[in-house]
This record gives sequence, structure tokens and C-alpha cells, in this order.
Amino acid sequence: MNLYVRYFDHEYLAKSVDDAIDFLHTIDEIKVESNTASRISTFLNSSNLYPFRLKVSYSNYVLFLKTEAETIEQFKEEEALRKEQKADRVQTMAEKKKAALDALNEEKIGWWEAGLLFKRVITMPETGKCKYIDTRFRVRLKAISAMDAYNRIVDHLQHRPEIDPRSQFPSAKSPHFEYTFLGEEGGNETPLPA
Repeated sequence: MNLYVRYFDHEYLAKSVDDAIDFLHTIDEIKVESNTASRISTFLNSSNLYPFRLKVSYSNYVLFLKTEAETIEQFKEEEALRKEQKADRVQTMAEKKKAALDALNEEKIGWWEAGLLFKRVITMPETGKCKYIDTRFRVRLKAISAMDAYNRIVDHLQHRPEIDPRSQFPSAKSPHFEYTFLGEEGGNETPLPA
């Protein structure tokens, strides 16, 4: 394992801890302390994959990254590829969120079977204290979209006298809200067994 070392515009690929210390000695602003080698060695031999920052003044640090790269150029190519893959993952996640929102808002007028798991506040009669209980509610209802079904369910539950107003409802995008479009015909608006 090698170390990529950077201090502002100074950068180096060290093949060992001693190599890294020699590089630090070449930078005038850095005073290498007696425990610096052991701190770098501890980082290098640890399972930590995050960068290590060695403080050299009030607000300046030397950055150390573990790498399998053999040259600075190879390290930079690998970092560029890693950043590109991370950007692709972020874009994919954004696309999934958009697809989920599109599915929720897609207009399909008819019967839906929907359910959610919410945190219902229950007062304990023996102590008078409250606690949250996971409560599942399922229903078959007529709606114009999954989002409309969600809003109608939450509105219904919030206006039921036996549901404490402090109860917490999941987001429509969460896995705790499930829905299926049943079609335009049939059904009746009734709660289903959980």
C-alpha cells in the first residue's frame, strides 16, 4: 500500500512511511514532529479507508490517502474514475427518486388498494405516559393517483377521534406506504385487515 501525500500544491506518492517523512522535510512550512512517523504508520496499517489529515499549523493540514497506485498519474486517473462513478451513482439515485415521484403522481382514476405503517401514539392507562406503536392501516379506495390515495388516507386517520394528533405518518415516498392500482371498476371504500 502506498500513500498519496498533498500539502497545497505539493504532492507526492510515497512508497513507505520514511519516504513520506522525507517528502515532508522538503517543505519549509512543515515542522516534522517526533511522533509524526508513528501517526502516519498507524494510519497506513489501520483498516481506515478515509483520508488522514496531519495538522501542521493552526489551520493547515497535510492530506494522506492510501492507494494501490504506483505513480501520481495512475493515482489521479483512479481518482477521476472514482469521482465519475460516484457522480453516476448520484445521478442514478436522482433518477430513481424522480421515477418514484412520477409513479406516485401518475394519474390513474379508479380503485386503489393502499396501506401505510405509521407511528401511533398510545397513552398507557396505568402510567399516563405515551408511547409510539407501529400501526398498519390498509384500505381499498377510489382515487386519481397513488399520491391522492396517500393524502386521503392520512387525512382520514388524522381526523379519527381515536388517533392521537401526535401520531407520525411516513412520507409517501417511503417504503412504509404501499399501493396497487386495481382498475376502474369494482371495489368499495373499506378498511382491510392489516
